[in-house]
Amino acid sequence: MLPEQALEKIRAAVVPFSTLEWVALEQAAGRVLAQDIESTLDLPLFANSAMDGYAVRSVEVAAGTQMPIAGKAFAGVPFEGECGPGECVRIMTGALLPEGLDSIVMQEVVESDGETATFSEAVRHEAFVRGRGSELKAGTQVLSAGTRIGAAEVGVLATVGVGQVPVYPRIKVALFSTGDELKAPGTELKPGEIYDSNRHALRTMLQTLHCEVLDLGVIPDDLDQIRAAFAKADAEADVVVTSGGVSVGEADYIKLVLDELGQVNFWKLAIKPGKPFAFGKLPNSWFCGLPGNPVSSMVTCYQLVTPLLAHLGGEQRAPALTLKATLQHGLRKGPGRQEYQRGVLGKNAEGELIVSTTGAQGSDMTTSMSRANCYIVLPRQCGDLDAGAVVTVEPFNASLNGNLGGGL
Repeated sequence: MLPEQALEKIRAAVVPFSTLEWVALEQAAGRVLAQDIESTLDLPLFANSAMDGYAVRSVEVAAGTQMPIAGKAFAGVPFEGECGPGECVRIMTGALLPEGLDSIVMQEVVESDGETATFSEAVRHEAFVRGRGSELKAGTQVLSAGTRIGAAEVGVLATVGVGQVPVYPRIKVALFSTGDELKAPGTELKPGEIYDSNRHALRTMLQTLHCEVLDLGVIPDDLDQIRAAFAKADAEADVVVTSGGVSVGEADYIKLVLDELGQVNFWKLAIKPGKPFAFGKLPNSWFCGLPGNPVSSMVTCYQLVTPLLAHLGGEQRAPALTLKATLQHGLRKGPGRQEYQRGVLGKNAEGELIVSTTGAQGSDMTTSMSRANCYIVLPRQCGDLDAGAVVTVEPFNASLNGNLGGGL
């Protein structure tokens, strides 16, 4: 089964959240909007100046015109006097346009002694005026349900006066690794032991997705302890993510517990790295079993778990961005599985997209991820490629690492 087929099965099985909760605007960043938002206001709410300058009647201004200054208008402090014929008002950006005036002359083309203003050129009607409702009218939808709220969305919500925001619940994800050989970073290793890197990387990925992570640590290869970990995770989380224990030849405790508590929807994919990926259902939660190799766990989390979480959490995601780039060297690939090789995307002197490998692509090599800023996506039946071949690349998003520049 290919990754896209697996995603179809996941989306068909997983029912998105339907409940919502209300949070203050200050707590809305990173959450998923649960209702469409319409503006109750015209934007701008009133005609105002787009520049620092002088508010005038455009028909009264020609090159060389001199006018008395009737007063000043500031943002939040409108001009409250009367501006008679042949007079102007000193005005600042964002200030309410005084009644009867229709245009702004920017201060750079005006000479003033504080009492009179001399204009060096004529002005067109409504120049530098932001008209009421010129951005949008009251009743206009400004954000759609399913939108992940970022800084721009927070700005929109604040602009239209939304103080309480309807959002879907945060997804609770229980996470644990399995394996007697796994030890905490910072401790001394004995022969045959390795550090538990997967759980730390996966936890970071999940946190950047704004999940609430229940980290259950490392569970030894013991049936009773694995069963207890699954019971706790299923009772407290919406999704259970494990790392390790799903490959052929390992102690099959995870599959045994899944068969006891729930069901396995599918097991093993035509993907490299990450073939031993499992997806299933527990009594109260969904289960994703990731491979034990570090790169495999990150690739499958990125390509499969992340879309699952977005779907469950009600997020309406655009398809992953893919680009075409020219290989700077040959790549080796055997037909049979869709591969996600780690690459560095950039531009050549002519501004064309080029991509290079990060080097060796072993599924145990975490450095191949930290050096990369994209996946080189190679289709299932693709074989070896020569330098100069045009390939599909998928740039990383911020959930994976901070190496996002790549010279673009």
